[in-house]
Amino acid sequence: MQAWLHNAVFWSAVLAWLLAQGGKVPLGFLRTRRWDWGLLVSPGGMPSSHSALMSAAAFAAGLSEGFGSPLFGVAVACAAVVIYDATGIRRQAGEHATLLNRIVRDLQDGRLWDGDALREVLGHTPWEAFWGVLLGLFSAWVVWRLWR
Repeated sequence: MQAWLHNAVFWSAVLAWLLAQGGKVPLGFLRTRRWDWGLLVSPGGMPSSHSALMSAAAFAAGLSEGFGSPLFGVAVACAAVVIYDATGIRRQAGEHATLLNRIVRDLQDGRLWDGDALREVLGHTPWEAFWGVLLGLFSAWVVWRLWR
């Protein structure tokens, strides 16, 4: 029942996700000069927590079970799908939201639409995903070293 407490793959992924989400706040401050604590739970931005979580899980599975194991193969395949989605489909959805928000602003001559703006940062640039992957690899390596 409590086997997950001793699961290095799980904790590698959790650590990578926490570091990525937590890192968005100071990196956002450096960019905008204001603290935005909402970044702790928001999708998109630098670094990619999706890429960090999945690369940590895949790398930790390889370290734990061997890089020739079926588990590592499945983990890499899942990571590739998630990273592709984060940099492709979700990124495009964010660009569409940017365009739609611009159209709405251009059409407003009073308050034509008083709903909330669409979320524009949904996905990641390849650069953000790259740093998420590096963070994931580092997190898995740290947990694996501590676990041994």
